[in-house]
Amino acid sequence: MSASATLYLVRHAKAGSRSAWDGDDTVRPLSRAGWAQAEALADKLGEKSPPRLVSSPSLRCIQTLEPLGKAIGIKVEPDDRLFEGGNVLPVLDLLDELPHRSVLCSHGDIIPGTVMALERRGMEITGVPDWRKASVWVLRRKGDGYDRGKSWPPPS
Repeated sequence: MSASATLYLVRHAKAGSRSAWDGDDTVRPLSRAGWAQAEALADKLGEKSPPRLVSSPSLRCIQTLEPLGKAIGIKVEPDDRLFEGGNVLPVLDLLDELPHRSVLCSHGDIIPGTVMALERRGMEITGVPDWRKASVWVLRRKGDGYDRGKSWPPPS
């Protein structure tokens, strides 16, 4: 693990309504508004030149990072540890494994749970937390832990 690294944890962009979806929720796609958010995220995060893009296997998460992957020429890697309804401990392990500037995409239960677990371990949250779809958590890993986290609002 490097001495200091910044990681970007993205909540997936807007997807179609869960209640209106008549199929396996893991294949529920982004809505038109979600695709616009994904494109805007690609513009913002592309400037960071992430070496890896890691996503929940859910289609809406993969699609959230696809425009970024296309823009920088790397593939989105699905990882079951980021799947909705999972345990945050494996997510913490994944964060520790990833190189500086990596981008991850997950769900509205995993992200708050992960951030709160990091806070319990000593990470300071700066600013007002934002948990909305397409929000981004910027996490600074320093040494063996995380010392600072802040959220960016969803792109407009």
